[in-house]
Amino acid sequence: MRCLKASEKDIPLIRDVAYRTWPLAYKEILSASQMEYMLEKFYSDGALKGQMNSGHHFLLVYLNHTPAGFASYSIDESESISRLHKLYVLPEYQKLGLGQFLLNEVIQNVRPLSEKLELNVNRYNNALHFYERNHFKVARTEDIDIGKGYFMNDYVMELSFRENG
Repeated sequence: MRCLKASEKDIPLIRDVAYRTWPLAYKEILSASQMEYMLEKFYSDGALKGQMNSGHHFLLVYLNHTPAGFASYSIDESESISRLHKLYVLPEYQKLGLGQFLLNEVIQNVRPLSEKLELNVNRYNNALHFYERNHFKVARTEDIDIGKGYFMNDYVMELSFRENG
């Protein structure tokens, strides 16, 4: 398994992973119309280019030369806080340690510049347990209006690098 930094040429791979992962990850949480709206809002070519141009770093994880997932993160050096924006592994590659590998890569990249790593996770998403096992703590809840009457009902979780050595 290996991780490579993604660029705009990798947007089709990122979109493919998102569109193949979301229906399974969110089928019990989001309506089909909300899922379609959110995928287009956050994973259109323009949205992904905008994220990349505004300081989001994307990593692709490969297993046997096959792209199997991705993560994105940003670093706010002035606040000493980093944010994990996305972490998805294709369903057929889940439970093989790729999500852990991606998370570890993100932590390794942000830790020298940050006091903590934050993320949002849907309050009903099974990934919540993955983050808890990795020492993230719920800091607060947020209900984020994303338009068209849809909300993201999230926990904001934090991993403090000061507390975890």
